[in-house]
Amino acid sequence: MANELTRVEEFAVITLNRPDALNALSFSLICDLHAKFDEVAKSDARALIITGAGDKAFCAGADIKELFGRTLMQQKQGGDYGQATFAKLDTLPMPSVAVINGYAFGGGMELALACTFRLATKNAKMGTPEIKLGLIPGYGGTQRLPRVVGEARALEMVMTGRTVDAEEAYRIGLVNRIIDGDALAGGVAFAREFTCYSLPVLQFARDAVKRAGDTPINEGLKIETDLATLAFQTEDAHEGMTAFANKRKPAFKDK
Repeated sequence: MANELTRVEEFAVITLNRPDALNALSFSLICDLHAKFDEVAKSDARALIITGAGDKAFCAGADIKELFGRTLMQQKQGGDYGQATFAKLDTLPMPSVAVINGYAFGGGMELALACTFRLATKNAKMGTPEIKLGLIPGYGGTQRLPRVVGEARALEMVMTGRTVDAEEAYRIGLVNRIIDGDALAGGVAFAREFTCYSLPVLQFARDAVKRAGDTPINEGLKIETDLATLAFQTEDAHEGMTAFANKRKPAFKDK
């Protein structure tokens, strides 16, 4: 069974499509995501929205049945491949939005963490419960979670495996917003708040902010200057400043 890649106006939408298993990430679904991320990267979509089929789960995590009988090398290779797949979201030319519509545990939480933004429906439940199986997160959770919620909260979530609901997730910064009503429509409405701007400049902004957590501030400031200079050289920057001076709405062309 493959994930669904569809188009809603200017947005690419990937729907994790295994509702009978709460959209659990089988190895075949991860391989399919790997290919679909490449397909989205080549498209003219202005954002990628990821959600889960049905209204019970975004993604309940790994398919535990597939973990039995694996050798250490198979497990290592599987972890490397999963990390490489989720890392593709960092290099997409457009931002990504995870719409967490229900459960997001383990690998599902890690997929959401790899997205640029996270939204949650009111019934969303999130966590990294791997510790309860004698495991730890392996698709980037130990690295991305502290960058989002801080080391203390990340340690608590990873080491207790406890679940957080939508309200707590919003309070600690794990999700950007709680959405009401149709999940996909909420994701589209949120994405429209930034996709009206220049995609290249949005990427510069995304890269600059993400580098803040990886570099000392003196190096980060140099990176910011370089990226701000690149943004200044775009045609969209000239258009934006001209539109501001003439008191009109800019018409960005992603150039």
